[in-house]
Amino acid sequence: MGVGLHGEALQEPLTRVATGDGIRVEVARVSRPMSRSGEPHVGDRRSIEEPLVTEGGPVDVLCRSVLREHQPSGRHGGGWHRTGVVVLEQYQLLGDGEAGPVEAGGRHRGEGGGAHPPVAACRQFVEPAVEFGHLGQHRLVVEDHVRGVVVGRPRTHPDPDAPGAEFARTRPGGRRRGSVGHLRDGSVTGVSVLFATHAAYLEHLAGPRHPERPERLNAVLNGAQRAGLADALVPVEPVAATRAALELVHPAAYLDRIEGISAAGGGRLDPDTYASEGSWNAAVLAAGAGLTAVEALRRGEAASAFCAVRPPGHHATAHESMGFCFVNNVAVVAASLAEQGERVLVFDFDAHHGNGTNDIFYADPRVLFVSIHQWPLYPGTGRHDEIGTGHGRGFTLNIPVPPGATGDVYLYAFDELVAPVAERFAPTWVIVSAGFDAHRDDPITDLGLAAGDYAPLTRRVLGLVPVGRRLVMLEGGYDLDALANSSATVLREMADVEGAPIETATSGGPGMAAVSGIRAFWEQQGLL
Repeated sequence: MGVGLHGEALQEPLTRVATGDGIRVEVARVSRPMSRSGEPHVGDRRSIEEPLVTEGGPVDVLCRSVLREHQPSGRHGGGWHRTGVVVLEQYQLLGDGEAGPVEAGGRHRGEGGGAHPPVAACRQFVEPAVEFGHLGQHRLVVEDHVRGVVVGRPRTHPDPDAPGAEFARTRPGGRRRGSVGHLRDGSVTGVSVLFATHAAYLEHLAGPRHPERPERLNAVLNGAQRAGLADALVPVEPVAATRAALELVHPAAYLDRIEGISAAGGGRLDPDTYASEGSWNAAVLAAGAGLTAVEALRRGEAASAFCAVRPPGHHATAHESMGFCFVNNVAVVAASLAEQGERVLVFDFDAHHGNGTNDIFYADPRVLFVSIHQWPLYPGTGRHDEIGTGHGRGFTLNIPVPPGATGDVYLYAFDELVAPVAERFAPTWVIVSAGFDAHRDDPITDLGLAAGDYAPLTRRVLGLVPVGRRLVMLEGGYDLDALANSSATVLREMADVEGAPIETATSGGPGMAAVSGIRAFWEQQGLL
């Protein structure tokens, strides 16, 4: 039996998770601080204390994680890596059994573990979600976007001299201006941005009141409308990734397992990732979105591409689902480009470390992986000294920042750490793992960014490569309004549209000293 918050036996046995999944669970004691409303509750921010019980491996106390060993398997590698802490609260079971009482204001803490508490037990989780039976309205909205009814109509420009195909003209300040435009406030002209999404993403159901819920997709679509981009967004319908493309990253047996569970009606893949009947189709379309967008960009159809996909992917390792992720969408695209001789920079600004992408390219010099993320936080990986191995040494760079870090810390980290390394690497493509859970309103993280911070950060990273070689793919972000505003901000920046920020950029938070310390370490290692 599992062990609950205070040592009580959970009603759901660990054996419910399929044998051979390599489950490693660390149960942490959670203190009971005062909530924002003044009421004590379980699992609020900054409430994780010492571990109580650990099964299956030694504990790295500093990053509160469990170590596990992988056997090498061809191109998919192996070796030690850290997996995340799974924090179990009273109502968070490993299965669908009934939970005990939950104190007022109880909240799921962290992107992992017990992600399917009974609806009645977590009524107060984040914010009310619509029942899954009412998804028809959301599906129509998505389909409208795909058809271009809301955000623009599909356009192609096979002639590079055709109106609307001029993306490389530079205006003062070095920013790009194209001739495909629209008027905003009567005068602003932007460049075209591919917008890839699919109604099938709504068919992935992780469970009632789960933070990675279908409403997230609708929030991004609302953000596209808030951006006021009119004809600048060019809808693209993703094509499912082929098995050959997926197997550049994930072994066939791993993919077969997910497909089989989904085809059988769904089931739990690991303690915090659940597949429904529609999950496999959604996952291969999510991975395919990036590949479809790359081909469209190569045809000159837009300056950049934004893929509004779910499920997310950056926690998925070659062999394991984790943190709501099935297929590593960004890694599939990066691996495909690398196979074609491209030099790919993957920049991950999700609040959670992209451990899957990190592991997949840890020894690969063709892909420069850079992650800036909260520390400590699920999945417990991404220390500053994780810098790659073998020929890949120096091509994996992690920038952990403390809770409360603000946008100025992110920009300082980019200018001091990322920019000089990227200049030396000379990428030919940039892929952004765009998780918006670093926003100060996100319910499962502790960072202090606002939507306005994503504009200068996006401008910097996309400016590392020419237009037409820029891809942004959605990862996390669990406050719906913050997700909409942040998506709108990034889309405006991608379309080169200026205007008043939706939210003011932030500054004054902790983390500058941490960035300076990382710079000193990288200099010692010869990385700068």
